[in-house]
Amino acid sequence: MNLPKIGLTLGDPGGIGPEIILRLLEHPAKLPPAEIVIFGQRQILETWAKKLGLEAGWLKKAQGEQKIFIQETGVPLKDLVLGFPSAENGQASFSFFQAAVDSARKGEIQALVTAPVSKTSWQLAGIKFRGHTEFLENFFPEAIMSFWSERLRLALFTHHLPLKEAINRIKKEALLNFLLILDKNLHRWSFGVKELLLCGLNPHAGEAGSMGQEEQQEIIPAVVEARARGLNLNGPFPSDTVFLRAIDHPERLVVCLYHDQGLIPFKLLSFDSGVNLTLGLPFIRTSPDHGTAFDIAGKGMANPESLKEALWLAWRASQAGEKG
Repeated sequence: MNLPKIGLTLGDPGGIGPEIILRLLEHPAKLPPAEIVIFGQRQILETWAKKLGLEAGWLKKAQGEQKIFIQETGVPLKDLVLGFPSAENGQASFSFFQAAVDSARKGEIQALVTAPVSKTSWQLAGIKFRGHTEFLENFFPEAIMSFWSERLRLALFTHHLPLKEAINRIKKEALLNFLLILDKNLHRWSFGVKELLLCGLNPHAGEAGSMGQEEQQEIIPAVVEARARGLNLNGPFPSDTVFLRAIDHPERLVVCLYHDQGLIPFKLLSFDSGVNLTLGLPFIRTSPDHGTAFDIAGKGMANPESLKEALWLAWRASQAGEKG
């Protein structure tokens, strides 16, 4: 049987990425049936394993049907700085990610799972991108940040932007275009989403214009046009109640207008098991929904559950394949 190949980036060497990778891959029963290609450096993993007192037998051999390989990438680290942003760690994590994306674009891997990176470390290294999704948008302008868990699914119209800038981007044509792209990409893969629920921007979704004009002037006209083009889309709903309509309804996905509108309820419900899924790519890309957690890096406290869910979602989607 030919196993699918899933790329896995090491993330920031000084964050919890190496730890959750070590802990998860030590348990083959928790992994999907796939070949896992780690884009990173063996020395980093060995240093982490020693620090945490882990055997990490998979570093030396494949375990059963779970074949694990390390693709050595980037310049070897001079110093492994744990628990803090650093330029060297930023450059390393970016090189791991860049190499993995190149491999995915060439079709060498069917899916990509990325461990957390530090945006501050990237900035210290002079990297212009704010994160994974922004880098992917450089090649795939239709890339969309979405979040998935057993209890809730959502997509972000804007993501890593200052709130004022995010609000300024809420215009009819931009929102309509986003909704059409989102709907198209949800139908490309077998995700089971049948209905989109759109958040309003203002309290009570503007209360018919008495609490803000964005709903009346920009959001509702976009909804009307999207529905006329065949989208099963409802809203805008007040953002303090719309999630109640979607929780435990996997056929519904909430469209949020800015980062925290969606991530606050999502992480409240699914912090240890949520997955970040990038739509709009010719391949599957997922990641844990948490960050580098510098405050607990190296303390043996990191939970690999979200990484496990990211691997399984990547595997399920890649197995289902694109629809025609």
